[in-house]
Amino acid sequence: MGVRETEPVRLLPARVVWLALPITAGTAAADALDEWNDAPRVVAAALLFLAWGIGLVALLAPRPTGLTAVRVVAPAFAVLGIVVAATGHASTLGAAAGVAGTVAAAALVADPAVALAAADGIAYGDERRYPLRVPPALYLAPVPIARAVVALGLASGPLLLADGSYVAGALAVGLPLAWFAARSLQSLVRRWLVLVPAGMAVVDDMTLVDPVLFVRRTLRGVRARPGTAAIPEGVVDLRLGATLGTVVVDTDGSVDVVRRSRRGPSVTLHPPGLLLAVAGRPDLLSRLAQAAMPPPRRTSPS
Repeated sequence: MGVRETEPVRLLPARVVWLALPITAGTAAADALDEWNDAPRVVAAALLFLAWGIGLVALLAPRPTGLTAVRVVAPAFAVLGIVVAATGHASTLGAAAGVAGTVAAAALVADPAVALAAADGIAYGDERRYPLRVPPALYLAPVPIARAVVALGLASGPLLLADGSYVAGALAVGLPLAWFAARSLQSLVRRWLVLVPAGMAVVDDMTLVDPVLFVRRTLRGVRARPGTAAIPEGVVDLRLGATLGTVVVDTDGSVDVVRRSRRGPSVTLHPPGLLLAVAGRPDLLSRLAQAAMPPPRRTSPS
């Protein structure tokens, strides 16, 4: 059974855990907010419920924008759950349940199946979209910081207004930073290898100036490759440090690939292949085999 067929099953735990968050984490949240003044407490509770609702919609009707949203909300909930437990603002049982529920939710929404479902949520017809994996280095600081900026930036204005800081709240402190951070996060979930009836396309603004379409006659095959294996001569590596799910897209070298460069002008290449790191590699290779894509080009051992 392929990844696509198992997606509803793999999404089920995330949906169930998310639906249960008001029960598992609600007591701890209520205890933590109990000491707040009335207006900030009501606003904070409303923001928590709104964020939970956004995450629920994102999981029930997956889309790239929803994926970005739920992957901001879920870690924020987990951090809040841990902080509440560590500061003793909730009962022991309530704090433990809150931490367990929010941490489990954060882990489950990180499942590649959620990203696969979100990518296919905006696919056209017979398209199949396979997200390109996020460069691991971004998880060391940029991605967590960006998620925190979005969460804090959106929540700061209403909470400041409720707490009587009318000038700062009216100026929507944090919104500009939240907007820029959200745009950056959204760009990470709109990078795909797309199977189309005519062939396949690579969409990646981080490495390519424009999307590249490889029609069937230009393809020589797609094959799995160990992420740590040496890069074949002439093959362009677009993985940005990611190794899980590595595939080689072998081509005839006739297609223009305009590689983005950070240190100078873009470069137009005609590579014999591309290295990509995709989510859902088993399903990708299975679908290519079913579609009778040309077999992988044979290469002599290096």
